[in-house]
Amino acid sequence: MIFRTTNPRTTRTALRKVRTTTSLRPLHHRLDPARVEEIPFHAPDGVRLGLTRIDSGDRDRPAVLLLHGHTASADMFLLPETRNLVDVLLDEGYEPWLLDWRGSCRLPYNETGRRYTYDDVALYDIPEAARHIRTRIGDRPLFAVAHCIGSLTLSLSMTAGLVPGLAGVVSQGVFLTPKLAGRTSLRMSLAGELLKSRIDHIPVDFRKVGLWSKYTPLFALASRKATCPDPTCQILHNSAWGTGASLFVHEHLTDTTHDRLAELLGPAPLWILPHLRRIELARTVVRWHDTDHRYRALPQNALDAAARIDTPVLLLAGSENGLWLDSQKLCRDVLAHRQPQLDVTYTEIPGYGHLDTFLGRGAALDVFGHILDFLGERR
Repeated sequence: MIFRTTNPRTTRTALRKVRTTTSLRPLHHRLDPARVEEIPFHAPDGVRLGLTRIDSGDRDRPAVLLLHGHTASADMFLLPETRNLVDVLLDEGYEPWLLDWRGSCRLPYNETGRRYTYDDVALYDIPEAARHIRTRIGDRPLFAVAHCIGSLTLSLSMTAGLVPGLAGVVSQGVFLTPKLAGRTSLRMSLAGELLKSRIDHIPVDFRKVGLWSKYTPLFALASRKATCPDPTCQILHNSAWGTGASLFVHEHLTDTTHDRLAELLGPAPLWILPHLRRIELARTVVRWHDTDHRYRALPQNALDAAARIDTPVLLLAGSENGLWLDSQKLCRDVLAHRQPQLDVTYTEIPGYGHLDTFLGRGAALDVFGHILDFLGERR
């Protein structure tokens, strides 16, 4: 057998391309481009974000603000391969507005650029997006549908009184009382301490980092006992960025969605872990910045300030949520005891996990109907 050799002195290691500009990656959808309005948008602290309005053709429709989870993006609501949430909202007479907050994988901040905490999302991103939307829609109702960390940070904004007057909120996965499995919490702590000196984020696309990279042991760990050969699927479905949790029920994804996972979910920054750990240990959403006066508008403990919630809330969760477990049921029970005057309901989706409540092939039939019923009763 003949092997091709190379001169080691002339061999160069391929450089990993990392986006450093704040321009947004294009959305992936099947809508008429004329209906998709990209709105120039900056948070009050100067960070470039993304706000997208889907033109419904009717100026009298209620508006719905859609908030993705951390490392996801507005793309999760626009999957062209399935009947997605934007399709359903348009057909049912709503005007969707999609926010790409600073944790979006359409933006580069998880890998490069200014670091942030969830305080920044709650204080700047969400209230400013709501303000922009309200300047356009006037006195029309504004709803919010939020997923995962988008929902968690929205709860902090709401209990600070920064987004008053919402017509209703649908929270998916987690809201005021985050609860992780013990092994997930432990791995999160260990990862933060053991890896912070070597890496600042955990990637999901093995093709970008390559076999001979410092990330290879993480992908190898995620592949243990995995039933899918795709490294991206392994680190998300089998490990949730190395935490040992699971982000979705594998069988609920179409082949096309499965092949797009590296596009739909980006790298997870490790420098956000201290805030997430503080939140998880407190079993509620707590402010990170205790001494910086800029964040005094946020409550130190969102659960203690829950009486400021001035809108009905639907807590939604899959029965097989492998990340946040029964956080939403816990939230319903805690609020029923501590704030019985609040209009809070809980709905569990049998057989669903976390992300597949939006990305699943059958989500339009099994999940979105609950959202539409809630919105329809309050429009």
